[in-house]
Amino acid sequence: MPPSEARPEIVALLCDANFQHFRETDSWSRRNGRSFTQEERTLIFQATRADLEELKIQHSRYMEYLQTHEEAPEAIQLFLAPFMEQLDEKNLGNAHALMAEDERAEFDQLLKLMIEPALPFTPYTF
Repeated sequence: MPPSEARPEIVALLCDANFQHFRETDSWSRRNGRSFTQEERTLIFQATRADLEELKIQHSRYMEYLQTHEEAPEAIQLFLAPFMEQLDEKNLGNAHALMAEDERAEFDQLLKLMIEPALPFTPYTF
């Protein structure tokens, strides 16, 4: 069964499950500590291979996002280096003035990654 046949409602529950807590207590709960309802537990136990494959895909995307977020400070330095080399007075405002529109968009994206805290793992977000 291809991942496209995954059921989003089950994938969302799996993405919110605290698997470490389950291994320690044999009890299903959310990452925030709240227990799943009986109805939610029933859905989780109906998870298919496609649902689990989609969970894996969602988690992999999130891990890539975290890595990008973590590497943002170095990435922005590498991005700014060619602009700074062109300047006598090396400051961010002058470098920004040299950028084309698409370069400014890339710079803004890198800056946002540096400034904002990493988002929590949420299905179908990354």
